[in-house]
Amino acid sequence: MKPLLALEEAQERLLALATPGGIETVPVGEALDRYLAVPLHARRTQPAHPLSAMDGWAVKQTDMPGPWKVTGESAAGHPATIAIGPKEAIRISTGAILPEGADMVVLQEDCEFDGGALTFHGDPPRPLGRHVRPRGQDFEEGDAILGDGAKVTPATLALAISSGHPEIPVFRKPRVVVVDSGDELVKAGEPLSEGQIPASNGPMLCAMLARLPCEVTLAGPVADDIDAIVATLDSAKDADLILTSGGASVGDHDLMRPALEKVGADIDFWQVAMKPGKPIMVGQRGQQTIIGLPGNPVSSFVTANLFALPYVRALLGARAPLPHFSSARTLSDLPSTGKRAEFLRAVHKADGVELITLQDSGALLPLASADALIFRPPFSETALAGSEIRFIRIG
Repeated sequence: MKPLLALEEAQERLLALATPGGIETVPVGEALDRYLAVPLHARRTQPAHPLSAMDGWAVKQTDMPGPWKVTGESAAGHPATIAIGPKEAIRISTGAILPEGADMVVLQEDCEFDGGALTFHGDPPRPLGRHVRPRGQDFEEGDAILGDGAKVTPATLALAISSGHPEIPVFRKPRVVVVDSGDELVKAGEPLSEGQIPASNGPMLCAMLARLPCEVTLAGPVADDIDAIVATLDSAKDADLILTSGGASVGDHDLMRPALEKVGADIDFWQVAMKPGKPIMVGQRGQQTIIGLPGNPVSSFVTANLFALPYVRALLGARAPLPHFSSARTLSDLPSTGKRAEFLRAVHKADGVELITLQDSGALLPLASADALIFRPPFSETALAGSEIRFIRIG
């Protein structure tokens, strides 16, 4: 029997198939959660002038500790039009340009102004210029500010705009078709016959993908009929990714592999040393990738987190598309593992991660209660409560 593919090797082989699509330039405000296609360099200097970091008075350091004669005001967006002379001060607000000749700001609460002279009665700032933001403190024109593959977050969105980029180049949104298959599946809301269940995997996978900037279409549920599956696969030939759920195992009614072969797809790998999710299958049809997930809902959910979502992130140009692992203490004893890596549903708490008792791959209630997956490498020994473990966040 052919040995199962290791999880890490399977992920590496899948991501090697991912080639981001064409580049498009979009308004920054429409690029949230997408990934930069090229590095960005600042088109302007920020701040373009020395600014006050506090409300107070702009003065010369050599004139400390005053008193001063107040000669004007500098407000944000309304800089002073006169320079500061010896023993002179200008009222200044946070974010306002420092007047010519000034090199420090004294805080308003440390001063007293009686309409004539400004006197100082506080402790001098250390260093004297600490309340001044120097020109170019954040970045200067030409500086590299974001690398290619950087995710556009609210913070990087603000950075791009501030650096002079109202539009940015990102990779095209991938087109994904989700297919769930099985004779037992009935579209949500339709009457059920004996032995049938509502088709939940397809909508679940679409919801997971909806959190990424991609175009998602749900096809199915499709019956366990090879011609019906082939027709569905052919109808999705223009998608970048077809994500199927069900029919990937070895039973008489598991028809996904022969259907993929019938439409001309080459199977890159099938069956991975992981639990749940062993029957996952990956194929290639031209430039299109097909990921076949197991039909059990927990298996489908776990493999989507570890394979499908990272693959879509890679199509979007992400530098690090795989899920992030964190460390914590387990609050429960964890059993030893065999030759497969295991992902256990759990709840993350302030003092650690607690295992959920029911781990059956068909049980949705524990999955809905979980917000973490504990990772147990192959051939792990029993881990007692208090041991350090690794986990990924879900939900």
